[in-house]
Amino acid sequence: MPISFDTSGLQQLDTSAWRDPATGDIVQLSYFDLVPDLPAPLTDLDTLRRRLAEIHAESGCLIEAFIVGVDSQPALLRLQKMRLPDQPTGLVFAASLTVPKANCSAVLQILCPETGTTGIREAVLALEIGFDNMYPPHPYAPGLQGALPFNAADDHRWDDQFPEHPLSRARRWVARTCPAARIDPNFAALPAFPG
Repeated sequence: MPISFDTSGLQQLDTSAWRDPATGDIVQLSYFDLVPDLPAPLTDLDTLRRRLAEIHAESGCLIEAFIVGVDSQPALLRLQKMRLPDQPTGLVFAASLTVPKANCSAVLQILCPETGTTGIREAVLALEIGFDNMYPPHPYAPGLQGALPFNAADDHRWDDQFPEHPLSRARRWVARTCPAARIDPNFAALPAFPG
């Protein structure tokens, strides 16, 4: 695989998937042997964010997107939320690192589902900051109405207050995994994704 990363504490499910036994979070490593479907080059972050927000609005909500370095290679860090499949309530939060090349890409992601009582972070913060402040316009696409609303409770400043929330876990995983991840030199040498 093009990316190697620290799997300590994870149970290997197959050659490209791992599970955190404490949380049920799933880590997946994928390689796609085709031109990346990113809607803009990494160098045009404003367009990339707006188009990703529109794309993710169809099934959930893009929370945030940044360009980061993974072992000196440019990568898209994306955080999003979707409804839990086949469940009446609850969300799954996904953090992914996509390293795109001209004709292929590698994606490392974690899926963090809500378990037990859902919506606690949102309910507590609605009381703390006021319900009227809970649903600001999407910062990347004001006026966008999606399958799930952009929510002030998803801001990173609340992660310390809710350390076991799946979004907090996803961000913590990225902060721990991204700096130590390594890219295979042959993959790193491939032509860059032009957009």
